[in-house]
Amino acid sequence: MATEKWVFMVTAQTPTNIAVIKYWGKRDEARILPVNDSISVTLDPDHLCTVTTVAVSPAFDRDRMWLNGKEISLSGSRYQNCLREIRSRAGDVEDKEKGITIGKKDWEKLHLHIASHNNFPTAAGLASSAAGFACLVFSLAKLMNVDEDPSHLSAIARQGSGSACRSLFGGFVKWTMGSKEDGSDSVAVQLADEKHWDDLVIIIAVVSSQQKETSSTSGMRESVETSLLLQHRAKEVVPKRILQMEEAIKNRDFASFTQLTCTDSNQFHAVCLDTSPPIFYMNDTSHRIISLVEKWNRSEGTPQVAYTFDAGPNAVLIARNRKVAVQLLQGLLYYFPPKSDTDMKSYVVGDNSILKEAGLDGASGVENLQPPPEIKDNIGSQDQKGEVSYFICTRPGKGPIVLQDQTQALLDPETGLPK
Repeated sequence: MATEKWVFMVTAQTPTNIAVIKYWGKRDEARILPVNDSISVTLDPDHLCTVTTVAVSPAFDRDRMWLNGKEISLSGSRYQNCLREIRSRAGDVEDKEKGITIGKKDWEKLHLHIASHNNFPTAAGLASSAAGFACLVFSLAKLMNVDEDPSHLSAIARQGSGSACRSLFGGFVKWTMGSKEDGSDSVAVQLADEKHWDDLVIIIAVVSSQQKETSSTSGMRESVETSLLLQHRAKEVVPKRILQMEEAIKNRDFASFTQLTCTDSNQFHAVCLDTSPPIFYMNDTSHRIISLVEKWNRSEGTPQVAYTFDAGPNAVLIARNRKVAVQLLQGLLYYFPPKSDTDMKSYVVGDNSILKEAGLDGASGVENLQPPPEIKDNIGSQDQKGEVSYFICTRPGKGPIVLQDQTQALLDPETGLPK
């Protein structure tokens, strides 16, 4: 290893994911081993992702990390477990252009700088920790030339945040709970890539971007200790649902997919209510959105939209195709219009080309919307302004990638400090 003060960096982008069969409850807190399998859809990283730059230099005197521009401590066991596991697998690295050679053993002595940025709210029930830890592990594996496939890397990311293991792949992903005590078989596998079912359009109603009152970690612990429904769910219900969901994804069977997704989301929140003391992640706006979707699906005779809620009030709505997504957005904006001074392009973000298709790209678009004809009884009038902070339109997306464009790096290539 040369002694000059070089900085060697890698920048990566990792998607977030939304579980359609939920992970809730650990059988081993330290290793983050779940009480059941789970299945998720990876969301398009163009719309929801974490970007992480990792740097190494002999000039760094300690490991440091910045999240969304603010320095945070790396002393927690989750960060330490990920760093230890990745360092133990590090390989030899050579950058001939910069004259840098790092041997396997050098990694134990070298310190890291890590900068991470989410393009969506942190800790608001949008799986920011999943994207964050997946990106940390993926970028460090690239920096350190770790020769492991994504499933093996997922077992490391899992030790940072359980759901993170599912963000190591695009498309549809299963986290197998495993049975070994050391957790070596508790890994993620891809069921199908993002092109397999590319008709689907996903609209997220960000009901609140506040940090939630009960963190997922403490909520899970309380559920495992106090909820009998959780025990029944893990043993009797989820194993069958996992098989049915795998089949529904394989066959692109939207009716089965919707029934399983909605039922599993509702049961997860029932477990939260069955916890002592009860945990409330959804709010009145969440319930109104469920009512809107349920009534629409019933009136159509076949499911048009699936809904799922993680540990927070935000609704993730999966439409069977683009045409349905346009109608869904019109219905949502009728019931949850923006405040009068809001720019529509900041109220519907992500793939906002959908606004034009919905006839909503002009200022007067929302005022001219008619109530959805299929919903006879009111679920709330047009006075719900401000109940939804904004909507994100997205779709199933690809897994992690290295960003080659140096302008996207979050650390300065000369100093290794945040730009």
